[in-house]
Amino acid sequence: MVAVGLVGGAMALTAACGGGDGGSGSGAGSAAKADLGAGAAGAAGTASAKPAAAAPTSTVPKVSTAAVSIEPKAGSVDVAPNALKIGATGGRLTTVKVNDRTGKEVPGAIAADGASWAPAAPLEVGTAYQVSAMAADADGAVATADSSFTTLTPTALAKASDNVDNGATYGVGMIVSVNFSKDVRNRDEVARGITFETDNGTVVKGHWFDDRRLDFRPEQYWKPGTKVVVHYRLKSVEIAPGVYGGDRDEPFTIGRSQISTVDVAAHKMTVVRDGVSDDIDISAGAPEHPTWNGTMVIMSKEGVVRMQSSTLPGMTGAPYDLQVPHSMRLTTSGTYVHGNWWSRNSTFGEDNVSHGCVGLKDVEGGGADTSMGKFYDGSLVGDVMTVKNSSRKETLDPANGLSGWNLPWSKW
Repeated sequence: MVAVGLVGGAMALTAACGGGDGGSGSGAGSAAKADLGAGAAGAAGTASAKPAAAAPTSTVPKVSTAAVSIEPKAGSVDVAPNALKIGATGGRLTTVKVNDRTGKEVPGAIAADGASWAPAAPLEVGTAYQVSAMAADADGAVATADSSFTTLTPTALAKASDNVDNGATYGVGMIVSVNFSKDVRNRDEVARGITFETDNGTVVKGHWFDDRRLDFRPEQYWKPGTKVVVHYRLKSVEIAPGVYGGDRDEPFTIGRSQISTVDVAAHKMTVVRDGVSDDIDISAGAPEHPTWNGTMVIMSKEGVVRMQSSTLPGMTGAPYDLQVPHSMRLTTSGTYVHGNWWSRNSTFGEDNVSHGCVGLKDVEGGGADTSMGKFYDGSLVGDVMTVKNSSRKETLDPANGLSGWNLPWSKW
């Protein structure tokens, strides 16, 4: 009886814990193992165990804190060529693509801080563009923006004329002077639109003398033989409100070196051509009409020129009306180096009798074998002439002719 009670107690215990079928001891052990493995499922009465499902992963994309802005807005027309602005806030620009209707990409660069993008040059006028830009925030989340617009078609043009002929050869002092048909308001953009390409790396810089005149020169005289191309890219540059320019290229060459120095006190001109020096007797401005001191450049070779005293303000002495041979202009105001056939031969090298010009011995109508005839034939537009020791105290105004060499490079 005792044995039976023990077995019954065990069975009762097993029944209470396992909820089994009351079978043999081995069955009770299997049920216990199943309960341990099944956990809550086993407690619920499930005969076989199943693994618990994994927690679901979120698939919602992160919203970028970066934002891209594009001006002008999509669909804009009559847009100024310099009006495109692309920027980013809350992140950095990573990619910017600007293309015209043919698919040609506009060159440009993202700023170092990633906050903006700028084209390398103004956009073309009368052209449709498409813009696509992308920015990323600190976590790498991306924001994008797109736009399309059309630039304006100019209704007014300004002509930019200069003193350079295609393929011509000039002296080492040549200054390229550009004159505009309208007042220029956007000087910086216009100056950037005119560039100089040289075959030896010579750097050229521009200087504004007024609202219509922009002169260009290097720091020192040109090196002989330099090949130059002037690139005008003003078609898409707003010269003045609503006024645009044009595009063209002008090649020219710098010839041999010729630098002349006029010593008014000594009545001599020393001409140095490619290192070879020659002295020529001259007659400069009389005391009442002294020649300008300073550096001048031959602006033009004009041949025989009619010169009249009536055109000279403040002229004193006997009036004159002469046909002057071998005339080469040095200033806008009327200073020339020219032939002189009406003065005595003894004047040259001995006396200054002109009204401010530099005169060399010549014959009426001009002679090829005279001092002036030889100098004229051997000279180029752009050759340098420097005058010193004149009684005139003022130095020639840099804006008078191609006299920009009288202005220091630091002020150019």
